[in-house]
Amino acid sequence: MSEIVLMSDPRVAAIPVAECGERLVDVRRGGSLLVDARKQDPANAFAFLREGVLERLLKAQALLPQGLRLLFVEGYRPPSLQREYFEEYASQLRTSHTAWSDEQIHSAASRYVSPPDIAPHSAGAAVDLTLADAGGRELDLGTRMNADPEESEGACYTHAVNISEEAHANRKQLGAVLTTAGLVNYPTEWWHWSFGDRYWALIAREAAACYGPKEIASYR
Repeated sequence: MSEIVLMSDPRVAAIPVAECGERLVDVRRGGSLLVDARKQDPANAFAFLREGVLERLLKAQALLPQGLRLLFVEGYRPPSLQREYFEEYASQLRTSHTAWSDEQIHSAASRYVSPPDIAPHSAGAAVDLTLADAGGRELDLGTRMNADPEESEGACYTHAVNISEEAHANRKQLGAVLTTAGLVNYPTEWWHWSFGDRYWALIAREAAACYGPKEIASYR
């Protein structure tokens, strides 16, 4: 297995951001994607992505075999909410690993929630998604979406071996179309893919990210 680069890696933070100013768009418009409401928030921020990311998702979906669809679960996440998620998980880790240093906690937390200053979701650059059949029913990808490493015994890692052959095949299918469309995966979360953010830039060997953290004025 190749090296897993975590969001907390200094190489990610070292990537500069050359913000291109591309707008956030609502992925529900046009009805091209199946959208799950499990992460819906009062301002519907979850349904927004940068325009270029949405274009690539639609390209990926067109590559899927007949009868399969992408199922969009979460895109944009306001910086304040990202910070809340990160601190909550870090607090859980401190409670269960009392001997760990702050650095260890920070690194371990980043397997599951990106540090707020890096977060691809807060740039509108990342999407959490899975596969569904033509009727909108989720396929088996080995774990529930957003299962943490402790809960899933590491099965949330994209290349985990402790999943069924069917789940492995479905992950491979999902990865193939998204990679072809230009997105990169965060390898500790099979469902998390991004384009244009700092993590993408490091993995894709680009000189800079084109999307940085962004606020939606209507979010409260």
